Amino acid sequence: MDFFGIGLGEVLLILVVALIVWGPKRLPEIARTMGKTIRALRKATYDITSQVTRELDIQEKETKEKDHPSQPEKDISHKPKTG
Repeated sequence: MDFFGIGLGEVLLILVVALIVWGPKRLPEIARTMGKTIRALRKATYDITSQVTRELDIQEKETKEKDHPSQPEKDISHKPKTG
């Protein structure tokens, strides 16, 4: 098992040390706080990635329109010619 680039033995050692340092009452609170922090960090990362992607798509679209301007639309209304 590879968890964040460390093996199972190392994860267990970290958990035992954390249990000794903070105790069994404080450990669930710390884990909950870490989980919330990681979730917020992932959401922020996703939001930033989405915004950058949207901006790049808009910029690419504007560049394409600038390089290849669309032809003006023809007037398709049927007005009788007065002569």
